[in-house]
Amino acid sequence: MKALKSLMTKLAAALAPLALAACAALQATPPTAVHQPMSVRPEPRTSLASQSGSIFQPSFSRPLFEDRRARFIGDVITVNLVEQTAASKKSSATAERNASLSASITALASVPLKGLNGLDASAADASKFGGKGDAAANNAFTGTITATVIEVLSNGNLLVSGEKQIAINQGNEFIRFSGIVNPVYVTGSNTVQSTQVADARVEYRANGYIDEAQTMGWMQRFFLTVLPF
Repeated sequence: MKALKSLMTKLAAALAPLALAACAALQATPPTAVHQPMSVRPEPRTSLASQSGSIFQPSFSRPLFEDRRARFIGDVITVNLVEQTAASKKSSATAERNASLSASITALASVPLKGLNGLDASAADASKFGGKGDAAANNAFTGTITATVIEVLSNGNLLVSGEKQIAINQGNEFIRFSGIVNPVYVTGSNTVQSTQVADARVEYRANGYIDEAQTMGWMQRFFLTVLPF
């Protein structure tokens, strides 16, 4: 009994790190390919003060009679996600080859091979190949996300990046977006369409038990890679 208890204790100690690693993997934030950082604080006013001491500061100008559109680092902008793509591909190929051969011996006389008299021989060969392939993809992504200006490029374009997290029961949903926005396309309500964003990167990821159950295990992926059948 004491030996069994000792064995169970050792087994629990060995499995504890694996359990902790699994829990950490479930709670970890999925990797991302969007521009980093996700958000940034605006620069303090003191660092933007004019060296000449004038009241007007071009780098921090906010006209009274103008829409409050994003233009500085730390400003926010709303992006309407209206992504929709459709693609299809179809290909086919055929190849065919036929060949035939026939020979006959009618008469042989006064020769050693006269036993081949009346021999007929024929051969035929046929080869045919056909291949066909079809592929189609349709994707739609709609929604709204508010991102932060993380960099202002030299030509005035804005590099924006943002993330939205939604916790639903046993898992989290992550919506991420980043890209380069031309201020010309920003409307008066400080919004822009995702189709007007350059180098756009849109992600919808999740973690939790449900997402983990839909992922193939590492050992299955290993055998699927190495097995030839």
